Amino acid sequence: MPPIARRNLLKAAAVTGAAIPFSWLLAKNAPQAAADSPAAKSADEPVDITWLEDGGLGAAAGSTFGVPWPKGAHPGDRTFALTTADGKEVPVQTWATAHWPDGSLKWTAHAAGEGLTGDAHKLTTGTPAAPAKKVTVAESGGRITVDTGVIRAVIGKDGEKLVHSVTRGSTEIARDGRLVLLRQGDLDDGDHGSAAWERFDGEVSGAKVEQRGPVRAVVRIDGKHRKGRRAWLPFSVRLYFYAGADSFRMVHTITYDGDQTAGHESGDFIRGLGVRFSVPMRDQAYDRHIRIAGEGKGFLTEAVKGITGLRRDPGANVRAAQVKGEKLPDPATWDQRVTSRLHLIPTWGDYTLSQLSADGFTLRKRTKPGHGWIAAGGGGRASGFGYVGGVSGGLSFGLRDFWEKFPAQLDIRGAAGDAAEVTLWLWSPEAHPMDLRFYHDGMGQDTFPEQLEGLEITYEDYEPAFGTPYGIARTSELTFWANAATPDADTLVRQAAAVRTPPQLAAGPADIARAKVFGGLFAPVDRSTPAKARIEDRLDFLFDYHKGQVEQRRWYGFWDYGDIMHTYDADRHQWRYDVGGYAWDNSELSPDLWLWLAYLRSGRSDIFRFAESMTRHTAEVDAYHLGEWAGLGTRHGVQHFADSAKQQRISTALYRRYYYFLTADERIGDIMHALVDSDETFLVLDPLRKVREDPDYEPDPHALSIGFGTDWSGLAGAWLTEWERRGPKAKKAEARLRSTMETIAAQPNGFVQGSGLYDLDTGTYAIEQEPKVSVSHLSAVFGLVEVCAEVIELIDLPKFKEAWLDYCRYFNATKAEQKARYGTDFGSLILVQGHSRLDAYAAVQLEDDKLAARAWQKFTEHHEGDGYPDATTSWKTVELEGPQVLEPGVEAAWVSTNATAQYGLAAIQNLALVGDKLPD
Repeated sequence: MPPIARRNLLKAAAVTGAAIPFSWLLAKNAPQAAADSPAAKSADEPVDITWLEDGGLGAAAGSTFGVPWPKGAHPGDRTFALTTADGKEVPVQTWATAHWPDGSLKWTAHAAGEGLTGDAHKLTTGTPAAPAKKVTVAESGGRITVDTGVIRAVIGKDGEKLVHSVTRGSTEIARDGRLVLLRQGDLDDGDHGSAAWERFDGEVSGAKVEQRGPVRAVVRIDGKHRKGRRAWLPFSVRLYFYAGADSFRMVHTITYDGDQTAGHESGDFIRGLGVRFSVPMRDQAYDRHIRIAGEGKGFLTEAVKGITGLRRDPGANVRAAQVKGEKLPDPATWDQRVTSRLHLIPTWGDYTLSQLSADGFTLRKRTKPGHGWIAAGGGGRASGFGYVGGVSGGLSFGLRDFWEKFPAQLDIRGAAGDAAEVTLWLWSPEAHPMDLRFYHDGMGQDTFPEQLEGLEITYEDYEPAFGTPYGIARTSELTFWANAATPDADTLVRQAAAVRTPPQLAAGPADIARAKVFGGLFAPVDRSTPAKARIEDRLDFLFDYHKGQVEQRRWYGFWDYGDIMHTYDADRHQWRYDVGGYAWDNSELSPDLWLWLAYLRSGRSDIFRFAESMTRHTAEVDAYHLGEWAGLGTRHGVQHFADSAKQQRISTALYRRYYYFLTADERIGDIMHALVDSDETFLVLDPLRKVREDPDYEPDPHALSIGFGTDWSGLAGAWLTEWERRGPKAKKAEARLRSTMETIAAQPNGFVQGSGLYDLDTGTYAIEQEPKVSVSHLSAVFGLVEVCAEVIELIDLPKFKEAWLDYCRYFNATKAEQKARYGTDFGSLILVQGHSRLDAYAAVQLEDDKLAARAWQKFTEHHEGDGYPDATTSWKTVELEGPQVLEPGVEAAWVSTNATAQYGLAAIQNLALVGDKLPD
């Protein structure tokens, strides 16, 4: 079976053919004199910038962070300065990542490195300080040279070498930075092995400078892995450099485009996936050093030719110097019983640390190929960090989330020769090959009726050939240091810590909330009353429980890390990891939104890191980036790509934009740019194909059935983000946003109409002639609440606001009230607790205290099978031990991820909107 064909879609009409003239749009949103607005007069207050975790910059090169600003506070050309708490200037580079419609700054990104000291900094308006050593970028022929003032990297625009060389001063520290892929054509499922491997090398198709300094430079490199005529597994690599730094960071993304179809004669099973550098070895073997991090601050500390522990003692000062990594005295000064026999001491040139599970690593070494490996230790969770080099310089290297995204591996080869070869394996070649085959044979579910029956029993929406990994992606983060000499122990500990947890600067909850970004749907944590404190305690409980379950249940692995499970099986005391749609959550009911709002209001680093790993996962693994389903995500299931429901509600930019604006992460930015045209996916795949009541419906570019809930919210999120980022398709995105808002508002029943027929050429919905009531409990729980709150503040369309407020007012209304307004009620709806935030939003907009009271009533009362009612939820865990479970731990069998996400969002938004109306 050949790979799924690339998407071949009818492209939307030229921008000038859109329903709303762009001359009008541009005139309406032309930049205004933002500095003259009232907000600007009070916006000169400094923003406090602190480290997310204790410890400061450490050994990292720098930190990039985002700051939001109130509408009208700063014009687009405003400059900013960064200072330490005691007033010392810190060089900073600033760029806009989003604008308000009036042209003022909404989000800015700031890069800093040199001069960051202490815990606290202040960001103010002003002229930024220039770095003492600016990072510079030069392009010549097929090379890009980046110079930080300390190290210089030469980057290739073609060929197999991503990084030709890394030098420090006149010393070459590393060279021939390249990607390596090992492919296996089939799997050895029996008790004998005969599978052959083949090696592919990364081939660069192009490189582009995205930032040129003076504080931060970014180079993007794209290509595929090639052997002979075949090129596959596309990669996108970004290299980050900071002024004055001796290190650089790599963000490495692969997109899977192989074939592992069951029964296929030659499948594409990844046996190993790595990043490789060569490190020149200039020093004597006894002055060459190996450092490999274990768990915590643990290190293997050795020399290629060790002179400790010998039968004869070279001298205490000699031994101490080698352990410290310092240059040894002239051997002529040693005990000559050692010096005369140096040639008889083995050189250990090869080292391997493999982390094949989340709980264990092994470390071994050998003298050279063809000779046996010697066990050198082991432990639980390695840092994924090492060093090879000598007293004249060497390379430190590290892979983030090393054990969390097992199987991973670090290799050092040939350290006794002229050059050592370092490979950071993102997928260890010692592990079982990467197996992405679908997990069952379909069980006869060949027709839609049979598939719907399967949905009734395992909650899995199966369809033949839909459970494919073709087009999913994964991003890894690596860091490299070009050291002038072997680092001392303290420096190595700091470098390893910077790999595990890259230092992150951040603005605090008060400053973020003051800007009223993200719809103003959150406010800083408030425990000022017992009732508020009780809700805060429960929010903490839910986060801590899910975080603990990741560890207890070992939700780790290359493709899995960052996701959580959907539903619990109380009988087995186990999450339903093997039961259809109850397994991996894949963003169902918006846990991503809950986590990011929880971070914004609290500033908690553990919530940030949890949300960060989820964003990395759900943006990459749960969505397609190639093929006919590019732009769509996959519903929850046993495998992240298994379910046949491929929809906007999972791929939505609404779940990613928080991380992007807080960190300016370019990879997430790429993903959101790619979603602007995802309205075209409705030509390829009808999300309601199995249950659509109209048997004659066929996707038509001028009449695409697109719902106003989960469908439109995903599209609107992408359009909103592209517009405010001023991306390459910002004009089209704004036009689509406005035209769909106008034509949703013009429907007889607005949002309650449920869906409409969308025209790809004009970006408008056809206006229905007859009113219809079509309301789903799912419509508003995949970001619709959040995106409506934002666009209503940005775009003045009273009819749209009215339509949305009607939906908010009547979802939780009585059936009699619904019938009086719409002629019929909405039927039996669930997720009432989560929808209480719609009542709260409408209460504020309409200044209606009765709606505020209803919000808290619906939030706290019992609804059958829905949420966490105030009076009947235990808010406790119980202890588990064998033989009930595999490993001892705790359970809260009443917790479900759906309920957690919606409880969390409702609690956070209700407190922000109508917290003053919360009954004691």
